[in-house]
Amino acid sequence: MLARTCLTLAIAAAALPALADDAAKTPTPKEILAKAPATDWRTPDPQNLVYMDLPQGRVVMELAQDWSPLHAANIRTLIREHYFDGTQVIRVQDNFVTQWGDPDGDDKKKAKSLGTAKETLAPEFTRKDGKAYPFTKLPDGDVYAAEVGFSEGFPVARDGQGEAWITHCYGTVGVARDTGAETGNGSSLYAIIGQAPRNLDRNLAVAGKVIKGMEILSAYPRGGEPMGFYDKPEQRVTIRSVRIAADVPEAQRTPIQVLRTDSKTFAAVVDAKRNRKDAFYTRPAGKIDLCNISVPVRDPSKKS
Repeated sequence: MLARTCLTLAIAAAALPALADDAAKTPTPKEILAKAPATDWRTPDPQNLVYMDLPQGRVVMELAQDWSPLHAANIRTLIREHYFDGTQVIRVQDNFVTQWGDPDGDDKKKAKSLGTAKETLAPEFTRKDGKAYPFTKLPDGDVYAAEVGFSEGFPVARDGQGEAWITHCYGTVGVARDTGAETGNGSSLYAIIGQAPRNLDRNLAVAGKVIKGMEILSAYPRGGEPMGFYDKPEQRVTIRSVRIAADVPEAQRTPIQVLRTDSKTFAAVVDAKRNRKDAFYTRPAGKIDLCNISVPVRDPSKKS
């Protein structure tokens, strides 16, 4: 009897660390998202969704209408006049950007016509309307700005004096330009495919961000010329078509929803990433960088 009692106590004692570990384990972002209510997800405005169809598949981008309205409008004009159809991915620089546009864009004699789109635009590098927009502040500091967080799904930095801007995190879509600040018109765009080059913040207009298809843009072969430009025309990838989702028949649209960055679910996901503790993460970081947070997306037609 004594031996049996001792064995029972030994088994119970052995189970205690496991119970403690279970109690200390934090839910994973996947587990949190599985329980998110429908109200914590938003369906992007189809007027702000861009479909870029490539030989490898579709890339879906959301325009930053409230942050760069002039550029968003010009890009819509270029798209609706089929400017981008047949243009190409012209540059892929390792750990930096994938860029697309007219390969002859710098040659005025050969460059594709912009149609009714504007050739120059006033710079929209920052927003200067104080706090007149939704903002979910992150609890940790930032090297480049007084505070950072998310606004309507976009990673945003603020200087604390009324000026704000979308940051160059992975997936950010920016407007390529020449030396002049007004030369970026949206006819050539780039997506960040590597480390976050935050030094570009406030120096270029941000048109939006990729919300689906980054695995396509980041996988193209790197260019051999300086800055990752392709040295041979046959290396470039030709864009089949670019469309505004609102102009595409509903049956041909990509069903997609984005987690609201002002929701309790998003706050829980951020906290889980900051304080991850499970069998692998035995020492939580307790902090997280703005560009280390990817805003979750989902296909609402599929079950979690």
